[in-house]
Amino acid sequence: MDAPALVSQADWIDRAKAVLPGGGFGNFDPHIVIREGKGSRVWDEDGTEYIDYLIGSGPMLVGHGHPEVLDAVAGQIGKGLTFFASNARGIELAEAIVASVACGQQVRYTASGGEADMYAMRLARAFTGREKIMKFEGGYHGMCAEAQMSLAPARLVNFPQAVPDSAGIPESVRADMLIAPFNDLEFARSLIAEHGHEIAGIIVEPLQRLIPPEPGFLEGLREECDRAGIVLIFDEVVTGYRLAYGGAQERYGVTPDLCTLGKIVGGGFPLAAIAGRSDIMAHFDRAKVGAEGFLMQLGTLSGNPVAAVAGLKTMEILRRPGAYERLTHVGEAVMGYCRDALDEAGIAHRVVGDPVLFDVVFTDRDVRNYRDIHAADMDRNIRFNALLREKGIFKPIGKVYPSLAITDDDLAQTAEAIRYAAAHLT
Repeated sequence: MDAPALVSQADWIDRAKAVLPGGGFGNFDPHIVIREGKGSRVWDEDGTEYIDYLIGSGPMLVGHGHPEVLDAVAGQIGKGLTFFASNARGIELAEAIVASVACGQQVRYTASGGEADMYAMRLARAFTGREKIMKFEGGYHGMCAEAQMSLAPARLVNFPQAVPDSAGIPESVRADMLIAPFNDLEFARSLIAEHGHEIAGIIVEPLQRLIPPEPGFLEGLREECDRAGIVLIFDEVVTGYRLAYGGAQERYGVTPDLCTLGKIVGGGFPLAAIAGRSDIMAHFDRAKVGAEGFLMQLGTLSGNPVAAVAGLKTMEILRRPGAYERLTHVGEAVMGYCRDALDEAGIAHRVVGDPVLFDVVFTDRDVRNYRDIHAADMDRNIRFNALLREKGIFKPIGKVYPSLAITDDDLAQTAEAIRYAAAHLT
């Protein structure tokens, strides 16, 4: 039998243009089509090999195709793919989440982090009886209408006015959103003082995209929410099980009322969760809150057993001694390569973030919030990424995701690629 004809990446790109808006899935550069991943590496459809610092936008923290995760998944697949009913593996995962996350007394599953964020905001409204949600400019919380307010506004307006970042959002949504600058506790306090009686919840990425919270910022939000009866929501879809096993709550020592989790918690499969105080989570239980207080939430794949076993095994691997020390070592090494190479080239920059999640921002000023990112040289960032890809480094614009799969040889190649990119950057 003849071998199947190979299809080039260019052919796949042409085929995608015919059937996909923009020629892709809307997530990443559609001019690259990934064929496979293993460990720290991915290969495109032409066989070009890359060290992967995208890692599926975060989920593959232990690497692609980790043998223990694959074994766990294989063991479940033979028993059933999904049930739309409770299953033991989903219950075990909920127990593991409750044990690991400071705010977690109960868990409700969704299929994506964006869904979890949407329901968390709705849950805050159900619990408080209020309607307004406060978020921070530049904060990413999925694709619902509230989340798409002032995510990445090109037009900078006065706070707390919200700017929709998508077509198709009703004008009425704007009235129920209050926007504040990240890391400005005094502004947040003033906004809460004026509108606290209307605010149901404050949703925040504890580490916003790349930007760490300044000392006292999260603590201050916690105090203000307690004072005003507002539900504090940490969006830990990215930071959960990455900043620490207990997420940003553990790293920064601040406990929200609710948190959202995704990416790593599903081990690379579609699974996310809301975790939080049982009195708030009770609004998912009609028997406890009655018809008027009940928040309907269901999903065909929520609590999927295949995703649950992948998440459980990934979390087990992360609990092993030395896991987070290794992850931090990898990140600190790459951060150092960037600083050294760009300093030598005389290029103004800041390496912004945490060793487990960071990137280079091409600016000559410190980065405290979205407007500092907005003012940076994005064209140079795009060029830097393109040069890195020429040398086999696969990463998104705006993020470096270290993983446990990165080896010392990978780090050596990464250092060489960064030196090359810095030397050729114009």
